[in-house]
Amino acid sequence: MTTVLIVEDDLVLNEGLAYALGNESYDIVSAHSYQEGLSAFRSREVHLILLDVTLPDRKGTDLCKEIRRESDVPIIFLTANDTEQDMVLGFKLGADDYMAKPFSIAVLRERVKAVLRRGGGDDNGSTLTYKDLNIHFDKMKVFKRSEEIRLTTNEYKLLSVLAQNRNQVLTREQIVERLWDVDGCFVDENTLSVNIKRLRSKIEDNPKQPTYIKTVFGIGYTWGE
Repeated sequence: MTTVLIVEDDLVLNEGLAYALGNESYDIVSAHSYQEGLSAFRSREVHLILLDVTLPDRKGTDLCKEIRRESDVPIIFLTANDTEQDMVLGFKLGADDYMAKPFSIAVLRERVKAVLRRGGGDDNGSTLTYKDLNIHFDKMKVFKRSEEIRLTTNEYKLLSVLAQNRNQVLTREQIVERLWDVDGCFVDENTLSVNIKRLRSKIEDNPKQPTYIKTVFGIGYTWGE
């Protein structure tokens, strides 16, 4: 799922934007200050940022500068200042688009879609975000707190089977049946146990108390809660 970070200190506007974009099936993260915005950006993978230029603790332009030192994530500035000079400054700092308040929510939705298309960030369901984990099924990449986790092919296959069948309990037999490799080599239950253990060691904070891959004793495994 595509994650949009909204950094806007106006609580009513922030909530309105979150509601409008949430209805478009984006995962929304809200922040109300420079520090909250920077912390939210660094704690997860973000695909687009709506950034108010005027924040209570520091300028939104300062936050844009800081983010640009670390990432090329698309940024749309939200501001009450719509002069040509202000807009030029925003683009020089690395903004991808610029919207002057008050603006139409319908227009904002289309701007967001357009910027995501240009940046290749509109995943249309090809990613899954759960807790601190972000799985890119189309790119076969996994991130935890924005750090990429290196998985073997079998570990990635196992992760995909479990994550794409979240809210279901899969028996060991069902999982094994889905882990035939391209050469027809069967993955037996002992291999499954080994891969579960290795995968947990890479994605779990505490493999002995897993939060992603849960054991359903006597049956099999399930993803998350």
